Amino acid sequence: MQPVQRVAQSREQAAMRKLGQSQQYLDEQCRKLDELRAYREQYTREFESCGGGGLGAMRLQDYRVFLGRLNEAVRQQEAIIAKCQSQHEKNRQLWLETRGRAQAIENVVQGYCREERRQMDRKEQREQDEHAQRPRRK
Repeated sequence: MQPVQRVAQSREQAAMRKLGQSQQYLDEQCRKLDELRAYREQYTREFESCGGGGLGAMRLQDYRVFLGRLNEAVRQQEAIIAKCQSQHEKNRQLWLETRGRAQAIENVVQGYCREERRQMDRKEQREQDEHAQRPRRK
């Protein structure tokens, strides 16, 4: 049973690593989204502080185009994060399942070990009882 237990533990560890990696990737994508939003806010503030209304039509058009691109980048990053969150949840469920299996196998192995010890203890007790009942030679 111990080889089965080792395989189950190995699978649990692999699932745990995968879960950790998906968490890191999700965190990285969230940071990117935060950076995009911060840049968009900064760009908007700078434009407004320069008196955006007094700029020429061409400059105003450039601002709107660039702001549209930033907004699209934010939407795309939000979609990426939604996919990452979904994948992370799948990885978490997989880890919970493999963890449950590994714990169940460990419980079975421990039960076998306890039973084996009880049988050994009974055998030793029988041998001691038999030894104590034998007549002693002088």
